[in-house]
Amino acid sequence: MSDDAILTLLREALSDRVDTTPATLDAARADKSGHAAAGAPLAVVHARSIDDVQHTMRIAHRTGTPVVTRGAGTGLAGGANAGAGEIALSVRGMDRILEVRPDDLLAVVEPGIINADLNNVLAADGLWWAPDPASRAISTVGGNIATGAGGLLCAKYGVVRDAVLGVDVVLADGTLVRFGHRSVKGVTGLDLTSLMIGSEGTLGVIVGATLKLRRRVPGHARTLTATFPDVRAAAVASAAVTASGVQPAIMELMDAASLAAVHALLELPAPTPGEAQLTVQTDGPAADAEAESIAATLAAAGGLVRLAADQAEGERLLAIRRSMHPAMETLGTTLIEDVSVPRSMLPAMFDEIARVEREHGLPIPTVCHAGDGNLHPNFVFDGPDVPEEVWHAADDLFRSALRLGGTLTGEHGIGVLKRRWLADELGDDQWRLQREITRVFDPTGILNPGKVFTH
Repeated sequence: MSDDAILTLLREALSDRVDTTPATLDAARADKSGHAAAGAPLAVVHARSIDDVQHTMRIAHRTGTPVVTRGAGTGLAGGANAGAGEIALSVRGMDRILEVRPDDLLAVVEPGIINADLNNVLAADGLWWAPDPASRAISTVGGNIATGAGGLLCAKYGVVRDAVLGVDVVLADGTLVRFGHRSVKGVTGLDLTSLMIGSEGTLGVIVGATLKLRRRVPGHARTLTATFPDVRAAAVASAAVTASGVQPAIMELMDAASLAAVHALLELPAPTPGEAQLTVQTDGPAADAEAESIAATLAAAGGLVRLAADQAEGERLLAIRRSMHPAMETLGTTLIEDVSVPRSMLPAMFDEIARVEREHGLPIPTVCHAGDGNLHPNFVFDGPDVPEEVWHAADDLFRSALRLGGTLTGEHGIGVLKRRWLADELGDDQWRLQREITRVFDPTGILNPGKVFTH
């Protein structure tokens, strides 16, 4: 069927929700990764309801038209980029909170609601949804679920997979199904809710979610920083905190290059050359005692420790870490990577990053969720396209993480940027099994084709 005929069907069913303005189509080609699809999609459908999503998928199924689901477009792996011949299905406008149950510690929401906006509403009832990605102020809950997002607090409070009870999904043919449950426990049949989390739009369109909430942590938070002469010393110190048995809510590591870039952005005094920094926050009734214990551990490991005097100073210290991405953007186009290793392997992984920098002649500013071993190496370059030498260095870095018992991605997903390495981690047998699962959900291959899997 011709593109014009498909657009006619969409407009007949969805009227003003079908957008073909050049600026909108161009925006749908890209996400925050810096990668963009080669061509522009046929149209962007701005869904306002489950019915809109179902109408779109029925037309796509009947005509064999690929569909790429989008939220806020804040992904870092190209997973929501829509290209030529595809429909970009935006669920950003489906942003309602349908239900909050403080007694059951759950909320039912649409996928387009912004993470921070949801938590602002939940705060009135003394509740919160724990996943805390750095993009929380701009990313959607649906996008968080689709990518399996994490964040600064996940070492103590878990990632998205730990905070979703159920999802409502429109399948490739337009069928609406509901996976999961509202109860704390539920093991009936296969866990299709967990299968949807991190599936990056390849199994269906998430149109609703039942979220597991937490009560606000009583007491207050204590924040401290510790500076070290180099990043390896900071990594060794973070491993010592983990081994001590004290569980911080946040433990973030910044190497010298990333720390210097953020200080320049925020117009702070330049740090000592080579210096790396850990930022740690404790919370709850034992926050003071835990902060003092961690401070002692870090000092014993050679750190120069600074304990924030109050919450305002603590937020200023955390703002340095949260400013990492804007700081990288001041340096050029950034490929923000996302490997994870066992926490005890963090010093070895930083050794590998230093080796990759030397051997490939590239600086790789790196920040790390040290509480759970998730590193974000940054490759900075000029222009919109990732140079081949950057991919060579990234390949070396990815394989280092796998050798250390780690993984290609802790929270960003595979998208298009990492699909060539997926079989290296999974192995051929598991890769084929996962590919066959996608074909059960999407037998005609119209859901986010070319993403995650290479073919």
